[in-house]
Amino acid sequence: MFKDFYAQRGEYVVISAEQASRFAKSVAGDYNPIHNPDARRFCVPGDLLFTLVLVKFGLSRQMEFRFTNMVGADTPIKFSETVDGDIHVCDDSGKCYLQVVRSGDMTRDEAVVEGFARCYVAFSGKNFPHYLKPLMEQHGVMFNPKRPLVIYDSMGFCLDRLDGFSPHLALTQSSLDVQGKRADALLEFSIESAGEAVGVGSKKLVVSGLCDYDATEMAAIVDEFYRLKAAYEAA
Repeated sequence: MFKDFYAQRGEYVVISAEQASRFAKSVAGDYNPIHNPDARRFCVPGDLLFTLVLVKFGLSRQMEFRFTNMVGADTPIKFSETVDGDIHVCDDSGKCYLQVVRSGDMTRDEAVVEGFARCYVAFSGKNFPHYLKPLMEQHGVMFNPKRPLVIYDSMGFCLDRLDGFSPHLALTQSSLDVQGKRADALLEFSIESAGEAVGVGSKKLVVSGLCDYDATEMAAIVDEFYRLKAAYEAA
C-alpha cells in the first residue's frame, strides 16, 4: 500500500521531494506550496507520515498523532514501536518528527487500513481553502500571502469498531484561536459509514505570520490554488 510514495532502505524510510509532492496532490488534493519540490521550506506532508504509520502498524480504535518537527526531502527516518506500544518516527540523530499514542483493538486488514487512510487524507487535504478560508475571514485575519505557512500540529480519533465499514469523514465544527501573529485552528469531524456514526476525531493546525484579512489577496490565493489543481489534473 502506498509503496510508490516512499523507499525502504534497511530499517529507514526515505521520501523524496517528488514522492511527497505527488502524494500531497494526487492522494490528499493538497496544493500547499510547502509541499512543492522546489519550495524553500519544503516538508513532507504530515498526512503521508500518518498513512505510513497505519501501513506499518495497523489501525487502532484510538490513536493520537503529534507532529513535532517537519521532515525534509530524502531524510532517513525510522518508524519504531516503544515497549508501551507508542510509535515514534525519528531520524538517525534521534530527532523526533512524529509521536503516536494508541489503544484499543487493532486491525492490519489492508482494505480497512487503506480505506481509512484514504478517506482521512482526502478530508485533511481540504484544509485550504475549504476549512481555513471561512475561519480566517470570520476572524479578520489571514496568513502572509507572500509566505503562507500552515503547520500540522496534531490529530486524533476514536472508532467504535474496525470491521464492516466504508468510512467517510465530515466536518462537524471548526474554530480559530488567534494569539497575536499566530492562530490555532481546530477542525472536528465525524466518521460515518453508510449513514451510521462510527467514530469522531479532531485535527489541530497552526497558522503563522498572521496579518489583517484582505479579500483581494485571499481571492488571488484561492484562484492560484484552483489553477494549480486544474493544471495538475490535466497533466
